[in-house]
Amino acid sequence: MPPIAYFALLEYSDKVIIEQYETYQKQTYRNRCEIYSEKGKMALSIPVGKPEGNRTKTKDILIFNQDKWYKKHWRAIETAYLSAPFFIYYKDEIEPFFQKPYEQLLDFNLQLTQTFCRIIGINTTIIFSDDYIKTPGNSVDYRTALSPKKQVGLIEKFPEYTQVFDLKHGFIPNLSILDLLFNMGPDSYDYISALSDQIES
Repeated sequence: MPPIAYFALLEYSDKVIIEQYETYQKQTYRNRCEIYSEKGKMALSIPVGKPEGNRTKTKDILIFNQDKWYKKHWRAIETAYLSAPFFIYYKDEIEPFFQKPYEQLLDFNLQLTQTFCRIIGINTTIIFSDDYIKTPGNSVDYRTALSPKKQVGLIEKFPEYTQVFDLKHGFIPNLSILDLLFNMGPDSYDYISALSDQIES
């Protein structure tokens, strides 16, 4: 469930190529998201398996389902957003992703991303890379633009909107798209569209 800036990039582009042949990188948004809990920013991470060790490509990353992480994640999401104004409207579309195990991380991410795009109204074409190209010649490379560890100046300002626990911890920008959707509902598209206007290729 990528951060809001990821969807601003999708809206900014007519066509997006998702890198699947890179060597999988740890501690990125590939297997984690950040939501707004009662205690502030909370990270949810999907446990993964690497069949080829540290040389495993992103397309080959498996989800480790033995501890039923998906049930724990949904409980955390429900606890965080049950009182959000639009949680009840979108719950039935999001919850099924957390009721059963998925085998491949890339498949899970793509299906969930496509669901968010459909709900919000983002019509960007999303495809996978055919090979790893270190320096793409005909595309703008945003592969390292978004990271939980550092904020690159891709988007300078995230306008504030009402969040469930903002009276406790203030406004937290660029959380998972869940935060925007559950709090702003149908206005999520306008918010993302305004962010995409800040992006310069």
